[in-house]
Amino acid sequence: MKKLLILIVALAMVSAAAMVVVAEDKGPAEIKIPASMGEITFHHAEHQKRVADCTTCHHKGAGTACRSCHGVKPEAPKAKDAFHKKCKGCHKEQNGPTKCKACHSGPKS
Repeated sequence: MKKLLILIVALAMVSAAAMVVVAEDKGPAEIKIPASMGEITFHHAEHQKRVADCTTCHHKGAGTACRSCHGVKPEAPKAKDAFHKKCKGCHKEQNGPTKCKACHSGPKS
């Protein structure tokens, strides 16, 4: 009985540690998005500091890549349209950059 209790406590501790590691993984700090107007360097970590709820951008759940639906599934808007609506709309509300070259600053694809 004592061994079982020790095993259960050990499993609980390992599970708690694993949940902390998963909670700390908030995706890459920076994401490169290819675009014909010029590659966009999306500073994911900086945006996470400003947006408390991941579902503000990841409406299908945290960790879901935009291009898993947008530009793939016919019922979803094209990625370009979704990015411009979501990103540029938020930038207008939050006084972020809205000029094309402010975001499209990398090499053209």
